[in-house]
Amino acid sequence: MTNEPTPPLDPGPDEEMWRAILLGTDPRYARTRAWLKHVPSEPRCKMCAAPFGGVGRPLMHLLHRDRWSKNPRYCGSCFEVLQAHHGGAEIEASFLFADVRGSTSLAERVTPTEFRRLLDRFYDTASRVLVDHDAIVDKFVGDEVIGLFIPALTQEAHAARAVEASKALLRATGHGDRRPWIPIGIGVHTGNAFIGSVGEPPVTDLTALGDVVNTTARLASAAAAGEALITEAAATASRFDTTTLERRELELKGKRDLTPVFVVTVAEPALARL
Repeated sequence: MTNEPTPPLDPGPDEEMWRAILLGTDPRYARTRAWLKHVPSEPRCKMCAAPFGGVGRPLMHLLHRDRWSKNPRYCGSCFEVLQAHHGGAEIEASFLFADVRGSTSLAERVTPTEFRRLLDRFYDTASRVLVDHDAIVDKFVGDEVIGLFIPALTQEAHAARAVEASKALLRATGHGDRRPWIPIGIGVHTGNAFIGSVGEPPVTDLTALGDVVNTTARLASAAAAGEALITEAAATASRFDTTTLERRELELKGKRDLTPVFVVTVAEPALARL
């Protein structure tokens, strides 16, 4: 064992290709969109305009432009090139981690089958909210859901979409009326991350690595039920009005400095008794 620093990740020879696709600046998408928009019919891939319905659907199936499993508002072809080319690129992106609070005690109060059904409902709800806000549903890990917001899908609004998604997910799980059907805490952060494919073909996956990812995971763990903890970086990038929000400085595991966050809740104020 040595104390030498870990060498930086090698983005590989296709770094510029990765960067252009992740940022949405690859000219191939504009060319593809120019002809696919004439093939009927709605709904369509939000990136290349491949039709998912109507008479165009069989043709898109032959062209491998069916809905993408990580976000069905996009076609798999728009991102399969990333899985086929090992590597990645470092870009600014935003992340949302949502974690079930008190899942251990929750599992003790219900049967294993009931707990699975509850988690399935949480996964389905979180996926719908993330997809509606143009996120990539990165993965489900135990009782946690991870959403990735990249410029290719959100342009410059990736931070704003992540903040909006955090509030929408709190409402969708019942925290708005203070009667959550599952208690969750959320972390949202923005920063530079290495986004690329991991694993050897054909078993590869698109994922993100870096301090910003680790910090977001720590935030979700630190959030109380019904809270979304938004970092200053995410709040600034999203132009989110924080003037009325509670501000905390958190001591997160593995972080040398305190992490300032803003606390977002969606619960309606309790009505005063007459």
